[in-house]
Amino acid sequence: MNSPIESAPANTVRISATRFEQSPYYANYANAKTVLGVAAGRYYAADNGEDPLESYWALRREAVLFDVPEKPWQIEGPDVVSFLERIFSRRIGSLAPGRSRYAIACTPAGGVYMDGILFRLAQDCFWYVQPDGALEEWLIAHSDGFDVKISDPHSRVLQIQGPNSMNIMADATAGAIDEKMKYFDSGFYDFAGQRVYVSRTGWTGELGYEIYSDGASTDHQRLWDHLFAAGAAHGMVFGSLSAMGIRRIEAGILDNLTDIDTTMTPFAAGLGKFIELDKDGFIGQAALLAADTRTRLLGVICPSTAPHGGDEIVQDGICVGHVTAAAWSPQLDSGIGYVRFNDPGDRVGKTLQLKTRRGDRVSCEVVSLPFYDSAKHIPRGVDRTIPERRR
Repeated sequence: MNSPIESAPANTVRISATRFEQSPYYANYANAKTVLGVAAGRYYAADNGEDPLESYWALRREAVLFDVPEKPWQIEGPDVVSFLERIFSRRIGSLAPGRSRYAIACTPAGGVYMDGILFRLAQDCFWYVQPDGALEEWLIAHSDGFDVKISDPHSRVLQIQGPNSMNIMADATAGAIDEKMKYFDSGFYDFAGQRVYVSRTGWTGELGYEIYSDGASTDHQRLWDHLFAAGAAHGMVFGSLSAMGIRRIEAGILDNLTDIDTTMTPFAAGLGKFIELDKDGFIGQAALLAADTRTRLLGVICPSTAPHGGDEIVQDGICVGHVTAAAWSPQLDSGIGYVRFNDPGDRVGKTLQLKTRRGDRVSCEVVSLPFYDSAKHIPRGVDRTIPERRR
């Protein structure tokens, strides 16, 4: 049976490279089938001509290296903690150096402006790693009255994800990275004479790490070669977003400007646990104190087909929501997707109708997110089970 996973993105266009930043690693994987996307002003491999099913199972069973467009911003200075307490809806002062935290920036109206990971490198120095969106302008616009400096460290990000990632990182750092580095730990490590920043985080729901170069002082080619030399014995391959996208949806990981945006509060997006309403003075607090706390972003499982972004969800003949992102899940052997419902309601466990691009209507079940591993035992390293390959 042929895989229902799409092999390449649709609606591709030619675009000038001058306004966006090409990856220093690009030449290592580019080929005639490479399709690039843009996020945070950076190109990334949306598809590299590989079989996404093969890459998916490499991610689940071995390890995959991804060249991602995430962009760190450095925020530092005497007032950095009070400034970040203003920007983010989660407490910042309690974050210890060498630790990281998922943090959301809200608009004054309570909408999600940006989500990402905040790293504390030192007492007065942080990195915030953004997905897509205009973060620098937002930080500058709200920095009046704070003694802070906002700068671009020109760090490029690689992710090594999958059950073999810990062994690869141990080999790449001569044993410096091991079991003692816990989920959301971070710090500087030596990679064959090059000092780079590493966090035990990722965008796949798998055990994994992110590797942040040190701007122009990093020899990116030497770092790439060193990582692949370390990964050779552990089955590591390069992968594009085609595999990462499947796995992030299975894991319930949301994408800024795709699944969430300023029209949704964190509560509507199911992210209320990351909002500390009793923390005074953050942007959007007043609006969120008065907001509806019910969730409007849920999952759907469609056994007979893979949904697509923009598909309608129909209840009693009426469109009640739209799919934001979707995939065919090899793990569940079913189509899955996120749905932004028009209004909150008691829909989990209900069977609704998916209206496909062709106008067909198929049954789908509404579920809570994520689709499995809600306790995050896989990325935490609690569950080291290697899944059986299916299909």
